[in-house]
Amino acid sequence: MTSTPSTTNSRASRQRLILDHVLQVGSASAAELTELTGRSLMTVHRDLEDLAARNLVRKFHGGVSALPTSVFESSSDFRRLRRMEEKSALAQVAASFIEPGMSLMLDDSTTVLALAGLITDKAPLTVVTNYRQVLESLRDSPDVHVIMIGGAYSRTHDSFIGPPDQTNLDAYAVDIAFQSTSTMDERMTYHQEQDIVSMKRIMLQTGRRRVLMMDGSKVGHTSLHRFLPITDFTDVILTEDVDEGMRARIADQATVHIAPLLAR
Repeated sequence: MTSTPSTTNSRASRQRLILDHVLQVGSASAAELTELTGRSLMTVHRDLEDLAARNLVRKFHGGVSALPTSVFESSSDFRRLRRMEEKSALAQVAASFIEPGMSLMLDDSTTVLALAGLITDKAPLTVVTNYRQVLESLRDSPDVHVIMIGGAYSRTHDSFIGPPDQTNLDAYAVDIAFQSTSTMDERMTYHQEQDIVSMKRIMLQTGRRRVLMMDGSKVGHTSLHRFLPITDFTDVILTEDVDEGMRARIADQATVHIAPLLAR
């Protein structure tokens, strides 16, 4: 990729160029980013320090990564580009649960964001969310009433996150709460960040029906923090690439629905 003076002139535009590249490829070395921007290695290292301090990337020796680990969740921008077919398949099944007139809680996962794009033909609806991208998806839908919740804005997650006394979540009781999370095994769900765990727990409690949407890459793994046992969800939607043994063990905890994927 060839950079131009206009793209590397300012610190902000240079960091945007670096971030866009890392989000696209997953990880990059400092030397690679020096060539990309046409700036010195020292300048690039300063940019990487700044991006890491804002939790947009994770530093490692010699470079940075946007890929998730058991203790690091990728940024919203990166997650939106990953496993799009799987998210669409999960969203198709989830949309079948929704009827006109319902109220919904949508969390700040990019998996649930795929559902937001399918619900306008179910209107009228009320949607409660802390995810700015859900608002962007529904802002031009006059028959979908959107209520934003949360506390401080997180650039990493592109959502609003706060403790219980700031969210006012105990004021809501919705028909269905839809969520996804980083990882799960046959009994427990997990996430890398404690403040996200706390927010998701409160959001889930608002739902009469509580739906977990998980693609196969998230199943059979753990992350740093325990979120909730699967028994706290009424329904779990899994993509068909989850093996049958795992499906059966999860089905002992909640009702399982399988989302078919397009033939590859």
